[in-house]
Amino acid sequence: MSNNSLRFRVFKAILALPIPVCIIIPSILLYFSDWQPGGLPVWRAVIGVICFLAGIFLAVSTVRLFPKLGNGTPAPWDPTTKMIVTGPYAYVRNPMITGVVLILISEALMFGSLAIGIWAVVFLIINMFYFPLSEEPGLRKRFGKEYEEYCKNVPRYIPRLTPWKPDSSPSLE
Repeated sequence: MSNNSLRFRVFKAILALPIPVCIIIPSILLYFSDWQPGGLPVWRAVIGVICFLAGIFLAVSTVRLFPKLGNGTPAPWDPTTKMIVTGPYAYVRNPMITGVVLILISEALMFGSLAIGIWAVVFLIINMFYFPLSEEPGLRKRFGKEYEEYCKNVPRYIPRLTPWKPDSSPSLE
C-alpha cells in the first residue's frame, strides 16, 4: 500500500470525524441559537486560547502518528495495525478525544455559547460509552497483553503527568 494512499485515508478520516464535530456541528449550533458577536471577557479569551492550543496540539500530533507509526487512520473503520504508545499516547489513551473536547470547550468559551458547551459534554459522554464498549474490545483483540498493560498504566481521558514507557516497569532488585 502506497504512502499516498495511507495519507488520503487519513485525510478522509479527518473529514469524516473531527471536522464535523469541531466545525460543522458548532457552526449549526451557533446559527440556530441566533448567536451574535459580543464582548469577550479577558478570562474567557485566555482560557479559550489555552484550551484551543492544547486541543489542536493533541489532535494534530495524534493524527500524525496514525500513519507514521500505526500504519492506519484515526477512523474506527480503518484502524491502525501497530499499537502506538509514544507521543501523546504515552500520557493518555485517547488524546484525540481529549483534544477535540478541549477544542469544543474553547469554542464554547470564545463564542460564549451554552449550546456548544452542551455539545462538548454530549460528545464526551458518547465517547465515554463508545470507547469501553466498542473501541477497546477491538484493541484488546488486536494487541492482546500489550494493550492490557497499556490500559493498566495510561488513563483513558485525563493525561498522566509523566510519560509511560512500556519497558519502564520497576525492577524487583
